[in-house]
Amino acid sequence: MAKGNISVDSENLFPIIKKWLYSDKDIFLRELVSNGCDAVTKLKKLASIGEAQIDENEKFKVTVSIFKDAKKLVISDNGIGMTAEEIDKYINQIAFSGASDFLSKYKEEDDKGSQIIGHFGLGFYSAFMVAYSVEIDSLSYQDGAKAAKWTCDGSMEFDLTDGDRTERGTTITLNIAEDSEEFLEESTIRQILHKYCAFLPIEIYVEVPEDKHEDHCDCGHDHEHEHEHEDDTPSEPKPINNTTPLWMKKPSECTDEEYKEFYRNVFMDFNEPLFWIHLNVDYPFNLKGILYFPKINHEFAGQEGQIKLYNNQVFVADNVKEVIPEFLMLLKGVIDCPDLPLNVSRSFLQNDGYVKKISSHITKKVADKLASIYNNERENYEKYWDYINIFIKYGCLRDEKFYEKVKDVIIYKDIDGKYLTLDEYLDGKEEKDVYYVSDPQTQSQYINMFKNQGLNAVVLPSMMDTHFISLVEMKQTGVKFKRIDSAINDISDNTEKDDSTKEQEEKLIEKFKNEIKDDTLKIEVQSLKDDSIPAVILLGEQSRRMQEMYKAYGQQMAGMADMFHDEFTLVLNSNNSLIKKIDTLNDEDANLVIEHVYDLAKISHSPLPAEQMTKFIERSNKLLEKLF
Repeated sequence: MAKGNISVDSENLFPIIKKWLYSDKDIFLRELVSNGCDAVTKLKKLASIGEAQIDENEKFKVTVSIFKDAKKLVISDNGIGMTAEEIDKYINQIAFSGASDFLSKYKEEDDKGSQIIGHFGLGFYSAFMVAYSVEIDSLSYQDGAKAAKWTCDGSMEFDLTDGDRTERGTTITLNIAEDSEEFLEESTIRQILHKYCAFLPIEIYVEVPEDKHEDHCDCGHDHEHEHEHEDDTPSEPKPINNTTPLWMKKPSECTDEEYKEFYRNVFMDFNEPLFWIHLNVDYPFNLKGILYFPKINHEFAGQEGQIKLYNNQVFVADNVKEVIPEFLMLLKGVIDCPDLPLNVSRSFLQNDGYVKKISSHITKKVADKLASIYNNERENYEKYWDYINIFIKYGCLRDEKFYEKVKDVIIYKDIDGKYLTLDEYLDGKEEKDVYYVSDPQTQSQYINMFKNQGLNAVVLPSMMDTHFISLVEMKQTGVKFKRIDSAINDISDNTEKDDSTKEQEEKLIEKFKNEIKDDTLKIEVQSLKDDSIPAVILLGEQSRRMQEMYKAYGQQMAGMADMFHDEFTLVLNSNNSLIKKIDTLNDEDANLVIEHVYDLAKISHSPLPAEQMTKFIERSNKLLEKLF
């Protein structure tokens, strides 16, 4: 029997571990189970090179046993095992080789979510987050090895004695503390294992030896203790994990149905994904994974996907923005980076060049996939566009390199429902003006005017489009986006006017100004090619964009939008018969018509406020009465 002190200067290490990872208390099970899987993997490796003997028919596994009455949780494996010397080396010394660094480092870190314990080799000691004492029973694979037992009660002292284990492998027994007895519930253990260990490469089983014939699990995952068959023969226990997740296979070995089934099982989303990208990289770094493109709604706010980060099939965290580019968080998927530490601080990831290379590579693969679908499956790409355009535009705004890679496969739906690239829209035009519609319903009159003249516009209905078109204008020399109600150059007759015509138009403008009585409203006369429309409202493109931007920033900026009110322009159509007749009407009738023309123009632009709508209806009735 040997006694000793763990090689660390501070006696406060265990309280620090408990405090540090308190919010992630359940992580202890991930650490211990993944250690068990590593032990089996090491044994298999030694056997493959002839340095260990194993039975070809042996079933390798890690078992988590729950002894609720005894308040014990036991994790056992049939892996490589340890001798007493190895326990002393790996548990007492190596595990604490970075302890001094840990003690100084943790004080500097933001403890609202950083996880650095694994980075310092302290993973095994996370057991003391939930246990008041821990025992290790181990028997090494080496010929003639003796079983060894290590016991520690959470102080800095340990006992190392001969052990009882008769089969190769390691058993870790946790005597659960009073404040952690929730970890004696089978449903809790299964939930934790499903979260962290659902894809570990070694089969993992859960046992409740004190209650073999009852199923305590209510978490909805696979149950080890299935109900007995009618012949009273118990069914075979089932592992809680899938040892060969889809991302570990070669893309050529996977079927579409397997990809869809994996998506349903992992993300509990029964809407089929649009398409997916299977990452399989061995050089210059090791990276595997699958990224799915779900159907993203037009309402951008609140939309977030789920990217699960793994390390050698061990779950690390969801949506680690330091590894996965932020705009890809709209997707769903799994990324497995074996070369990343299991637990590292966010500041480490932010400043790590290797992590940045991984992030850049993922971005490149996504862009390549989009280009491939566009070039080879244009029809499908157009079908996907309504769902993926928000993701692509957001990516362009967030990542300049991504924009450069996808700029040629960005398409726009036009007012006839066809899809065009920017080059296709501008083909044959001298000017690089791109007309667009933000709300096809309220801007229907303008759309009809365009269609009647054989002109086209694209539909850009989301709030993000305001920012996106500004980006395109900055990147594409000469390109200008103009909302369909911001200019009428292409739908008006630009013939030079004589002095007499100019004088008549000035008188008409004066009549409208006198009746409307709004000094901020600009009024002009144009000869629109469509003579059925008396007047239209225009709003300057840049001022409208500023209005929308200020409103998007909330109440504190909303008042700034009022600065741009004077950018409204009422355009009177001199080709319209009603406008032509205003000069022939008496003052009362002329004023009624002027007010009505103005309101009709406003209605075509946006809904009237309640008070104005009431007046509009009353005036409509008066005008109808005058007809009979």
